[in-house]
Amino acid sequence: MTYEETLAHIYGLRRFGIRPGLERVSSLLGRLGNPHDSLRVVHVAGTNGKGSTAAFLSSILAAGGCRTGLFTSPHLISFTERFRINGTEIDRGDVHRLAQRVMAAAPEGTTFFELVTALALLHFADAGVDCAILEAGMGGGSDATNVASGMLTVITPVALDHSEWLGETIAAIAREKGGIIKAGRPVVLSEQPDEAGAVLVERGRELGCRLCRFDTDFTAQWGDAGLAYRGERSLEGLTPGIGGRYQRVNAATALAAAEILADHGFTLGDGALRRGIAEARWPGRMELFPGAPPILLDGAHNPAGARALAGSLADFPRRRLILVTGIMGDKDADGILAPLLPLVDEVVAVTPAVERGLASDRLASFCRERGVAATDGGAVSHGLGLARQRGGSDDLILVAGSLYTVGEARAALLSASYEPFRG
Repeated sequence: MTYEETLAHIYGLRRFGIRPGLERVSSLLGRLGNPHDSLRVVHVAGTNGKGSTAAFLSSILAAGGCRTGLFTSPHLISFTERFRINGTEIDRGDVHRLAQRVMAAAPEGTTFFELVTALALLHFADAGVDCAILEAGMGGGSDATNVASGMLTVITPVALDHSEWLGETIAAIAREKGGIIKAGRPVVLSEQPDEAGAVLVERGRELGCRLCRFDTDFTAQWGDAGLAYRGERSLEGLTPGIGGRYQRVNAATALAAAEILADHGFTLGDGALRRGIAEARWPGRMELFPGAPPILLDGAHNPAGARALAGSLADFPRRRLILVTGIMGDKDADGILAPLLPLVDEVVAVTPAVERGLASDRLASFCRERGVAATDGGAVSHGLGLARQRGGSDDLILVAGSLYTVGEARAALLSASYEPFRG
């Protein structure tokens, strides 16, 4: 079986859909010798900012000399992006080799995300990482990543998303996310809506956890010299390597997590914290491609993410703003676009190359109904090209609305091969 055939088989497991629960992945890992039992794990759950927070923390640990595994989803361009050690993606040969072992051991009905999680845990165990940072795929308690016994849990801002699986209210979603909290293990809580914060604090206290909360135990603010952090330590003049004003919350959350890890045997001096924040990278999140016009990529895919993006656009001077947007058909298009459309001079609507993509002609009509000039751009690469033709050198093109749209646009900008199937 070739690498391409292996990926086709893995992607084919999407036919089993989303099936919350830990029974299948536990059985699979048991057949593989329970590789997760040898790992020191940090769980990162939440709705928005999971990837950025995990990337900041991974970078801090690597700057401190720790061999650090990072498992995230979905990928933007290539399947290998999901598995990184000190910032380096797994190579295709290792995917092929490890996938054969995992597929041979997988029980009937194993889902895509369960198999990919097992592959990550096996990869990190074989590589002997000092710490494995696992980003939850969607939920918390019933997410496949929860099979590992974490030494620390980080929960980023909770918002309405995946309501058909997680619940119709923020409190209900917070209860599911909070299921990943482990008894007696510390918990870092990022900035939260009141109803989510109340649920998560109650869960942590019930389980006897040390709680470290944003704006109570740690915080960060922008100043003339950069980002100033206040937690167990005070750090001035930080320069986050991931763009966006809203990254102050994600960077601060990662720094608070790093301070706790420093109390648990990880050597992380102030220099490692500074370098880690500065050297962190997270493609497709406030990622600027210079040019005439420049192109800004941000995967804002729900209303909270779109509001954060809108608040950061003041940092990007431009004459006109052209939005290239493609949205999933099961997402809240109105909620995503409402913070952005008042800032936009023109929209190019596109259809990302996934089954759930909202048709570009419908999305263009949706924007026109809200008083914004909009063009049906068709496929992402075509719509991006159209926006570049229409934009002047002092304009800004923004690509947003879905990580799938951003991934496809990024592949086009890099002239890279694009793997559209996700999980």
